Amino acid sequence: MSELMKIAFPTTNKETVDEHFGHCKYFAIYTVENNMIKEVEHIEAPEHEPGVLPRFLGAQKATTIITGGMGAMAIHLFKEQNIDVILGAKGDIEENLKEFLGGELNSVGSPCNHTHEDGHDCH
Repeated sequence: MSELMKIAFPTTNKETVDEHFGHCKYFAIYTVENNMIKEVEHIEAPEHEPGVLPRFLGAQKATTIITGGMGAMAIHLFKEQNIDVILGAKGDIEENLKEFLGGELNSVGSPCNHTHEDGHDCH
């Protein structure tokens, strides 16, 4: 039986992972079957409001989101959509994907636990 995954990365330039998913312009969504990339889509992100992005990616049938950071409530909302959350990613999307598929990318860091004012990102 083949394993099909849809892995979402928040991005602004379509090449690197945004450190905080709520500020991205696009989601790069990789459809992967048996560790082989079958399709890559760049979908414009909807405006960020609480709860919108987990539902949006759920509707895209994403199975995993790989990002730099997000709040505990967002993690909970993604899990309600049956989307696994990997935190601590940065840099090139395809390098992160390669590490994830090879079992080398583990969720690191803790979720954000505060509000974000203009110009502030969690690290």
